[in-house]
Amino acid sequence: MSPTCLFTRRHALALLAGVAAASPAQAAALRVATVDWAVLETLLALGVTPVAATELLQFREVAVEPEVPAGVADLGLRGTVNFEMLRLARPDLIFSSSFYVSSEPRMRRIAPLESFSIYARGVQPFAASETMTRAIGERLGVSEAAERYLAETHAEFATLRAKLGRLDGRPVIPINLGDARHFRVFGADSMFGEALARLGIANAWTEATSYSAMAPVGLEALARVPEAWIVLIPPVPPDAMRILAGSVFWNALPNVRQGRLLTLGSINPYGALPAARRFARLLTEALGHAGASGRG
Repeated sequence: MSPTCLFTRRHALALLAGVAAASPAQAAALRVATVDWAVLETLLALGVTPVAATELLQFREVAVEPEVPAGVADLGLRGTVNFEMLRLARPDLIFSSSFYVSSEPRMRRIAPLESFSIYARGVQPFAASETMTRAIGERLGVSEAAERYLAETHAEFATLRAKLGRLDGRPVIPINLGDARHFRVFGADSMFGEALARLGIANAWTEATSYSAMAPVGLEALARVPEAWIVLIPPVPPDAMRILAGSVFWNALPNVRQGRLLTLGSINPYGALPAARRFARLLTEALGHAGASGRG
């Protein structure tokens, strides 16, 4: 059994400590658990602290924000939820998504379950995330917080779009390196692709993707977008950049040769509105930096 999924006395004590530390207002509220990261970041953005969620150490590294309070119990891997830990958390409600359909029968035996579909064929993840945010707000009695967050999201995108309007207007190709020869590319129907559209930036990748990213794509495909900014989204394999630094092909790419290569901070590629906002903010900062330094 994986150490992440192993239920121990230490886990139980940590969970009970978190419950005891909750404020009276929190204790009286609906106890919510989630196995999905997009839901988790949405809950936290609305000021709702779940009693339990999955892979919290990894979430803090990959999604980074919003910050997860220390009292949230870790349910282990998203693909192999620790159901014993979930039961001990005593949730009144469990939020899931279409990624975890196979686990739903067991979760329903613990508490009522509600599921969302942000990433699915034919679904626009940004609009679906707005719908989910409102639904969570209504379900948990925090509709005002949900509407405020939606308004802040639109305002932030408008502000960032105005800033980007003063830059060079080049398209962007958002990618994640698989190794030194292949990458995943985020198309128009990914959350990053939809964020680009709302920022008024063209996505240099115009071929079809499947609501997230297409992979693996050979590095030679980058030669088809010589005018674009290449935007690397972590994680970056440890040896990939070292190998690419000595690659004749890589260094001959106009994007690389002319300094149009940016590396952002880590972002959850299957996130909701908080992930979209983080991507937009980090990209705007990186492009602004590059413009100020004269690169590109």
